[in-house]
Amino acid sequence: MIREGARQTLWQWREVLTGAGVLAAGLWLAAQGGYLLLPLGAVLGLGGVSFGLLGLRRMRFAALGDVPGIVRVDEAQISYMGPQAGGFISLADLIEIRIVTFRGRRVWRLKQSDGQALLVPLDARGAEGLFDAFASLPGLSSADLVAAIDTPLQGEIGAGRALVTNDVAENRVVWQRRGRGIVRH
Repeated sequence: MIREGARQTLWQWREVLTGAGVLAAGLWLAAQGGYLLLPLGAVLGLGGVSFGLLGLRRMRFAALGDVPGIVRVDEAQISYMGPQAGGFISLADLIEIRIVTFRGRRVWRLKQSDGQALLVPLDARGAEGLFDAFASLPGLSSADLVAAIDTPLQGEIGAGRALVTNDVAENRVVWQRRGRGIVRH
């Protein structure tokens, strides 16, 4: 009944549209007036705005899924299974998150407390699940995550193309765990 392209667009915008619907219901409820409906409508409207804003941030964080490999987040464990590399890392062991341009692609560099690192492409299938996992880390907000992926790294042209010919163009720290002793780079 609905064209495939329109259905995919609606599915992509579902959280933002739900937030707008909740906001509209809250405004309608507040417009009814009274000591009970006015504050209830205001709270419902604020909830709709919050949900819509979070949905917009998640939508901007969503990956294209055009890189081979799959990212899974399950029970506070991040796994990336790619054709040539992959691995697992626990959120409890995660001490640092960086965005790195590696061989012309932007990747998350997730570092554990024992020094091992996992490279996860930003546009791998399932990478949008990292948004909620990263947002649960202490001191890292969803706005910081969106800003980190929206800001191009020095030495990048357009969508992840690096100017330099070596493997790693540049990297930027997005988050570091505090209070875990000395972290060596």
